[in-house]
Amino acid sequence: MNTMPQIPNLRLLFSTQNPSFLLSSLKPNQTLKFTHTIPPKPTKNLSFSYPLFTCLASRKPSSKSFSSGSLKQSVSKEKKGVSSMEESKKLGISGGFNKKRAEGRDKSGPKDLKLKVRRLNPVNTISYVQILGTGMDTQDTSPSVLLFFDKQRFIFNAGEGLQRFCTEHKIKLSKIDHIFLSRVCSETAGGLPGLLLTLAGTGEEGLSVNVWGPSEFKYLVDAMKSFIPNAAMVHTHCFGPSPTSNRVTLDNPERVNNQIKLIDDEVVKISAVLLRPETRGLKDASAIKSSDISVLYICELPEIRGKFDLEKARALGLKPGPKYRELQEGRSVKSDLKDIMVHPDDVLGPSVPGPIVLLVDCPTLSHFQELLSIQSLDNYYADISEEKHNVVNCVIHLSPSSVVNSSDYQKWMSRFGEAEHIIAGHQTKNIEIPILQSSARIAARLNYVCPQFFPAPGFWSLQQTNRSNEGADLKLCKTVSAENLLKFHLRPYAQLGLDRSGIPTKAGPTEIINELISEIPEISDAAKQVLQLWDREEEDVGEGITSTESDKNVTEEPWLNQNILPRCLEDVTRENVEIVLLGTGSSQPSKYRNVSSIFIDLFSKGSLLLDCGEGTLGQLKRRFGIEGADEAVKKLKCIWISHIHADHHTGLARILALRRDLLKGLPHEPLVVVGPRQLKRFLDAYERLEDLDMQFLDCRHTTEASLASFESNDNKDENTLFSKGSPMQSLWKKAVNTLDGNVSYPVMKNLKKVIGEAGLENVISVPVVHCPQAFGVVLKGMDRVDSGGTIIPGWKVVYSGDTRPCPELVEASQGATVLIHEATFEDALVEEAIARNHSTTEEAIEVGNSAGAYRIILTHFSQRYPKIPVFDQSYMHKTCIAFDMMSVNFADLHVLPKVLPHLKLLFKNEIVDESDDVEDAAVTLAA
Repeated sequence: MNTMPQIPNLRLLFSTQNPSFLLSSLKPNQTLKFTHTIPPKPTKNLSFSYPLFTCLASRKPSSKSFSSGSLKQSVSKEKKGVSSMEESKKLGISGGFNKKRAEGRDKSGPKDLKLKVRRLNPVNTISYVQILGTGMDTQDTSPSVLLFFDKQRFIFNAGEGLQRFCTEHKIKLSKIDHIFLSRVCSETAGGLPGLLLTLAGTGEEGLSVNVWGPSEFKYLVDAMKSFIPNAAMVHTHCFGPSPTSNRVTLDNPERVNNQIKLIDDEVVKISAVLLRPETRGLKDASAIKSSDISVLYICELPEIRGKFDLEKARALGLKPGPKYRELQEGRSVKSDLKDIMVHPDDVLGPSVPGPIVLLVDCPTLSHFQELLSIQSLDNYYADISEEKHNVVNCVIHLSPSSVVNSSDYQKWMSRFGEAEHIIAGHQTKNIEIPILQSSARIAARLNYVCPQFFPAPGFWSLQQTNRSNEGADLKLCKTVSAENLLKFHLRPYAQLGLDRSGIPTKAGPTEIINELISEIPEISDAAKQVLQLWDREEEDVGEGITSTESDKNVTEEPWLNQNILPRCLEDVTRENVEIVLLGTGSSQPSKYRNVSSIFIDLFSKGSLLLDCGEGTLGQLKRRFGIEGADEAVKKLKCIWISHIHADHHTGLARILALRRDLLKGLPHEPLVVVGPRQLKRFLDAYERLEDLDMQFLDCRHTTEASLASFESNDNKDENTLFSKGSPMQSLWKKAVNTLDGNVSYPVMKNLKKVIGEAGLENVISVPVVHCPQAFGVVLKGMDRVDSGGTIIPGWKVVYSGDTRPCPELVEASQGATVLIHEATFEDALVEEAIARNHSTTEEAIEVGNSAGAYRIILTHFSQRYPKIPVFDQSYMHKTCIAFDMMSVNFADLHVLPKVLPHLKLLFKNEIVDESDDVEDAAVTLAA
């Protein structure tokens, strides 16, 4: 009899069993002098203090666990000889970190993964094509298409957001064998790094995958090796010519006219037709980039053999048995009773031609002229003079509406007879309903409770978008607008055609809020109480609180007075600074949290991005709407990247490409990207495909010591800048050589100029403890003078990147207006935080308190906490948990900590319903 107690499937959201001994002992402005450290966590019955959600997330064998004894030995070893950690101990900051990981020595050797070999079954198979994320709700990426078979999966295009969409709808990407790109650029391949990273971490050995594209993009995949473990899993197949050559680069391809055969097995034949823009009229044909080459893919299923005739088989001397199946599979057999061979045609009825699907990516009308000249397509047109042609059942158009709505393109579409045309490109109709409905639901609920910090998402206003230029399309053939998860069945033959049964139901903000009020009736009162916070705080803050009031508060909380407004916030307006948390999760995108990105809006003075994970552009458009996001991208002054891990930078190319397009023909400077030196290799590889219109600057050139050197040498000989032996402030004490410094000098000057225009005194990178070349950043606003001539110090925003608590960051954060600190793990998982060089919630708050930060915003939560992390509310007095799309205006900072208890109410009924997602997140947790 099973005596194990039954555990209710209810998530414990907030833990209050680990109060902070450190914080209660601090006094106001006490920063670098205290020595009190956190007492060790209890080790007995530890599992009972874990929330159930954490236990579920940690149950896989690959999630590393530590015993109490081994942990102490590990921490002891790591502290030896590491001065920064010794200093941490003196400062009272939690010590311990994974030195091998910080130095990049914790990776196992590359695995020589073999390609998957699946046993295919052409008989009685199920097959369909399915639209994945058509145009997105924000038009930030290319739509993807899934070609599904029982034993094989093919994906066409892997734009940003693909992985998050598949997580939302439980589409298993681990089954993918082949990825085909219709063009090789950030629009179609922006989600490829994240997708490959997930596949590399699946199972014990990872998965292998074939990637096909119309240009030589192997160097791009090679550049990913710096941040994708086991990149040998990727098998690249480049079948297109270079932009100025007709030479096909695939080894020994079978080519008929313009058609290149790529896949030919028992269940499908996939071939490609290359499209290049017309070069007539161009002065320099070499101006065509690799990303300008596009592809029309042709997917042909084998014919369906006719019905098996039992009477004919018996008459030819065949006994029931395996020979019947061989004949059905197209193989001849010897008769059992007669000395003859029996062929399939002897016992099978008339065959039915196999379904044919075309995927067309024709990005411009110039490509369309090339498309009209492709002779190999004549075999698929219904209007040719010959009676026999290959019947096309479905054409999926990835082309933009500017091409699809042209009369010439529509006439070309009509040449396919009765084929069903699915319009999957960027149409305004496709952006009315959010593609990530779980995230949109959370955003709408947060907006209801606290619209001040969670403004209405931009996509809810898109229903009013003018569609006048889309209504003039000609109806010369059958067309249907693509919708998310729309299917076109190919097998079995009886189901041939469209299937709308999987299309998600649509819910607007009204339905979401009505559901919320029905589920949590008291939420209406919470929303009213949040609104009153602003009224009360305006009265409290007003001209500032009196010293008597201050003394009372100090008596109650000797280490904190959250009502003392920093001088830099005096007379601050809503048009000064706003921090928009675009992505607040770690490792990989999830249903509710995207990966790291922070938008610093300086309004009329410009904007900055701190980290730029996959999907950042989509998040900007969800927050500001399509036109508002375009404006935000155009006014970017700088993008700063903390370290090389994929969840912090793989949305960068898409942002840069959009900015390039928006500013084409306008006077502007290339955008400065500040990042770890390994990032330059990846960006250089992308620039071989398409111009990104950027300048790169190593983070090491923006440390405090380097900036001081720059200032002192600004009017001197450039060759002395960053000379060997300069006092570089790097965790591993590596200097920047002279040549590198000389190359960076003009970029430094440009950076200094643009941040000055934005009202910033400096952007300073701070070495932190996570992986090689990992940094935090300090943004310092300029001092200003009030009406009485008094100098008011500038504000200060500090972002930690990914890190263990470290003295370098504490020192840099002294007196910060806002500290945005990663808090990947809950307090009970300190061992795992040390192993992965991340911070716990308590440790992050400890850093902020020791630095005297006015407000602390916690972010970068493990995806094992999909909606809200586990935290101890007792030490959250000046701290708030970040959510995606959270917008914190400096004018509202005084209210920030008081909102959290009301937001907590939104999640009181949450249950564990995503165990699959949680397990995946626990295994693939970022680096």
